[in-house]
Amino acid sequence: MPELPEVEALAHHLREHAVGSTVFRLDVASLSVLKTAMPPYTELHGREITDATRHGKHLDVVLGDLHLVVHLARAGWLRWSDGLSPAPLKPGKGPISLRVHLESASGPGFDLTEAGTKKGLAVWIVADPSEVASVARLGPDALAIDASQLRELFQGKGTRLKWALTDQSLIAGIGNAYSDEIMHRAKLSPYATVGKLDEGALEVLAEAIREVETDAVSRSVGQKAARLKGEKRSGLRVHARTGLPCPVCGDTIREISFADTSFQYCATCQTGGKALADRRMSRLLK
Repeated sequence: MPELPEVEALAHHLREHAVGSTVFRLDVASLSVLKTAMPPYTELHGREITDATRHGKHLDVVLGDLHLVVHLARAGWLRWSDGLSPAPLKPGKGPISLRVHLESASGPGFDLTEAGTKKGLAVWIVADPSEVASVARLGPDALAIDASQLRELFQGKGTRLKWALTDQSLIAGIGNAYSDEIMHRAKLSPYATVGKLDEGALEVLAEAIREVETDAVSRSVGQKAARLKGEKRSGLRVHARTGLPCPVCGDTIREISFADTSFQYCATCQTGGKALADRRMSRLLK
């Protein structure tokens, strides 16, 4: 799933390559990705792209007083091309959901694609990003979070740390992969109760969030969109490394699996050497 660093890199790429260009045409191959009907997507034809930015894990392509807001979900992606095929997209054929032609039918532009059968890619055309419910509910951005904000956000909550970090209404931008990296760097258990973290743990956690996200943004920004996924994988120390040695202590990276997701951790670094039971509601094994 694209997270804050990858979406920031995509926004940077569009600022460099698309800002100042005029939208020639939008092709929509999957109407289900459009979550708004008014204004119609044809309203973007002839508009100049004036900026590209990010709200949490949402990409925002600014076209004057309108915004094309995109959430890439689990398997969505933005694919840039210096020369698109001028032929209209065929509905329901292939992974491309929406295509944006810039300047001309065969000019540069980008596709929004989605792999797999479980569809979550979403696109809104709005006058204000806050009209998008998932943007309006975002918490403070992960790149700007500090310990005092974490204390306020976590106070009195019995939520486990793994789920608090990925709750976009608490902290915007952190997903499954980088939450694993943050907890590993902070040496905190995924099952730690956030309302019970002391001042020292909150300071360490805030620093880990800033370091992990800032480092990932630095590695990602400037990369071509096609290379971002590989760049993300190359920088991970625990996530998606089940069975491999921890780069800090050498212990074997372990995995907790659920129906539709999983996370990885190092028992030596994070849980005092104790293995976590592989069930959502389990506690540390005694």
